[in-house]
Amino acid sequence: MIEPKLFYRELDSVLSQIGKAESGDRYFEVILEGLEQKFGNALGIARSHLFELRGDAYVRLYSSSSAKGFAVKDRVPAESDAVREVLKHGSFIYDNPALYREIGEKPKNRYAIPCAISVSSPDGQWIVAFELKDGWIREEITLFLNAVRTALNHRLYTDLINTELERVAQIQRSLLPRAAPRVRGYQIAERSQAAVIVGGDFYEYLQPGDGTFMLAIGDASGHGLPAALLVRDVVIGLRMGVSMDMRLIHTLKKLNRVIQGAMYSTNFVSIFIGELSEDGHLVYANAGHPPPFIVCGGRVTDLGTTGIALGFFEDLTLQQAYVQLEPEALLVLYSDGLIERKNDRDELFGIERLKAVVLDHWDRSPKEIVSAVYDAVFDFGLRENWEDDASLVVLRRVGDCRTASGNPAGGRAESPASSHSRPEEGGHPQGAPT
Repeated sequence: MIEPKLFYRELDSVLSQIGKAESGDRYFEVILEGLEQKFGNALGIARSHLFELRGDAYVRLYSSSSAKGFAVKDRVPAESDAVREVLKHGSFIYDNPALYREIGEKPKNRYAIPCAISVSSPDGQWIVAFELKDGWIREEITLFLNAVRTALNHRLYTDLINTELERVAQIQRSLLPRAAPRVRGYQIAERSQAAVIVGGDFYEYLQPGDGTFMLAIGDASGHGLPAALLVRDVVIGLRMGVSMDMRLIHTLKKLNRVIQGAMYSTNFVSIFIGELSEDGHLVYANAGHPPPFIVCGGRVTDLGTTGIALGFFEDLTLQQAYVQLEPEALLVLYSDGLIERKNDRDELFGIERLKAVVLDHWDRSPKEIVSAVYDAVFDFGLRENWEDDASLVVLRRVGDCRTASGNPAGGRAESPASSHSRPEEGGHPQGAPT
């Protein structure tokens, strides 16, 4: 009998290997070889075999060696009693000759009986069989079989989930812009960092074809698959709204109804969307998103919310507003994953630090500013993994920044009241250029 402490330590080591081993065509073979090496002598395991369900039978794909042992069949009917028993119990020791003869014939003048486990995932079903030599102990073999079966099933389902998540991530990445577009009179750069394989942040650039340029940034609550699916719906909805020549508010109200009808566990989306003309005139709506800000000549102007996030209420009350983007001015759009990143003292990076980094680098290119911000935020969080999705878009209007009407460099931040708004979705607000 194997010493219990050693047995559990070795078993834990093998189970860890099952979770970490590289996936591939030889995954099962590598694991089975490792199990034999670790437990062959201690538990009395002679050989291992792998069967896969194909049609109405389990077909043998692999045997660990050609040494003489149990003469395992190449094909075992799925309706056989031997298969039924292992599927029913999850693991089974075939110490009944009537059952093990359905799997194969034991060698003459030698002791050998099979035991087996069932392994499955939505992609397939397998039976892993081992040959037991004389001297095996039922309690040890039962514990071994059930531990291996649980670990293999968990690994197969984990791989499948990760594969599906990666497919969703590919879909999400395909929806997001691969690179900032070239827009006359503007320079643009962006970056998005997901906290998990798929995230809830998104940004989008839209060009209606009437000489204007639209950009949006948003954040679906939560992480993972539900948030990613909602992002897909929102991005597609934005594109459809622009293609149908809808106004900003009308498009967002349409999106709000789509989100209201969603069945995901997460269904709230904050979004900022703006429409820019070549002369710097920006019409925007901010549905509950962290306020973007404009930097020019040391003067910072916040673009506050003009309504609540999408998805809270069926009837959305949302205003649109406008502001003038001066030449050389920066427009900075971000998600809360940047400003809510914490350090070891549980302090938030915060909006003021974000503005300070942009002010310190405001005369550099948007791409350099994006890099500077991410470096600062990453370092602030002690270079640990990101706990929330974090996105940033920086846009600069090309030209000379006019500072006569503002403060010199290092001036105070201006409140959202500096922009103009009205609740109507049609036409320009009063006082705006036509």
